[in-house]
Amino acid sequence: MQNKNHGKEKRVLFLNPPSFGGFDGAAGARYQARREIRSFWYPVWLAVPAGMIEGSKLIDAPPANIGVEEVVKQCAGFGLIVMYTSTPGFSNDCRVAGLIKEAWPGVVIGMVGPHVMTLPEETLRACPAIDFVCTGEFDYTIKELAQGQKLEDTDGVAYLSGGEFRRTTDRPPVSDLDALPYATPIYARDLKIEHYFNGYLEHPYMAIYAGRGCKARCTFCLWPQTIGGRNYRTRSVDNVCREVEQAKGLFPQVREWFFDDDTFTGDLARVEAIAKRIGPLGLKWSANARANVPLETLSIMKENGLNLLTVGFESGNQQILNNVKKGITVEGAKRFMADTKRLGIKVHAAFILGLPGETAETIENTIRYAIELDPYSIQVSLPAPYPGTELYEQAIKEGWLKKSDLVDGGIQSAVLQYPHLSGDAVFNAVERFYKRFYMRPKPILRIVKEMLVDRHTFARRTREGLEFFSFMARRKETAG
Repeated sequence: MQNKNHGKEKRVLFLNPPSFGGFDGAAGARYQARREIRSFWYPVWLAVPAGMIEGSKLIDAPPANIGVEEVVKQCAGFGLIVMYTSTPGFSNDCRVAGLIKEAWPGVVIGMVGPHVMTLPEETLRACPAIDFVCTGEFDYTIKELAQGQKLEDTDGVAYLSGGEFRRTTDRPPVSDLDALPYATPIYARDLKIEHYFNGYLEHPYMAIYAGRGCKARCTFCLWPQTIGGRNYRTRSVDNVCREVEQAKGLFPQVREWFFDDDTFTGDLARVEAIAKRIGPLGLKWSANARANVPLETLSIMKENGLNLLTVGFESGNQQILNNVKKGITVEGAKRFMADTKRLGIKVHAAFILGLPGETAETIENTIRYAIELDPYSIQVSLPAPYPGTELYEQAIKEGWLKKSDLVDGGIQSAVLQYPHLSGDAVFNAVERFYKRFYMRPKPILRIVKEMLVDRHTFARRTREGLEFFSFMARRKETAG
């Protein structure tokens, strides 16, 4: 395997393969699952290396609704296929790889992503169609392989040779992110941005990554514990803002911009500098944040176009937050919410039901907590103990992991079972959470007011409402 096509430069196809209908498992999604409403994140981890290789192409099949047969056809003429895979989607992705190899026997296929980084040997033995996996960040790894470098001479890969597992020296994380190309020109070249939706952002939206990694220690979060790393590596303010300025010209139709770093507010001085730099552009923008951003920084962000912050509150129980090393307090989060409301900043609040320490009582407390906070919108998820996370290791050790499939038909499964709390009880609590939060006068009035003011919002909210109720019906079917 390691000498296949050695010495020849290869044309590279970066592929996010077809999957479940509506399944958002892209190289950028934090939760690989079908969502309550149509939602797709940009495949940034594939777009950046695609920009490093002349003649490359990026196919993001799920948002574009490209089927397996068409993907296999489009693999013609490529010497190297780089497939992103996830734990929930791996079996499907392995099947797609097999069909590609059957149609084009001479092609080299590599898989990338947190799943293969964590389980390289298991991946290779489970999927004979693939020739190698990458064991960390893969930007320069793929570039070197595309130039014809042998696997055994390339850092950051694993492969089988004569049935033996081989792993080269790990490649350190990229330290100079400014040296990497922008992702947005690849989006302009290969993607149709109208295919990308997000329930709490205006459509079409555009995502910008200003850094990689996260300093937080949350036990459940996949990317910082695997490829991204626990250090927040940042692009320079000038580099980020120049991409935004350039992308504004590439995508005049964008209605909202989103800084999709795991925690964009990890460096307050830098956030303030970026906000002041992009403020004169007149953009509506949003970002991921933690519930501890001070009022002064929030004020600067708002003055320069900030619309919304996506924030992981997770639970209304402090002990549960401590159990998962969230690094925030319930009382601090309440102060943060009060500050955002004072400034007119919307908050999309994320909660997870079923984390270690959860009980029927703490679920009820978290629902009441969410109602008290009254953010602009919410998402309610189940714990996803991905291999490579501390939560996964804890679940194995404690015997909580009773099911191996993290999704069922693309829909999140309740895979953690506690002696005092069944997975079914947690699964059913998600719908109850949504109903109690949204079936109140305040959220209903917010939604109706938005729909009456803007025709784009009217059409979007109508579509999302139909999608939401359809999703909940399918969700009940998987439980039944």
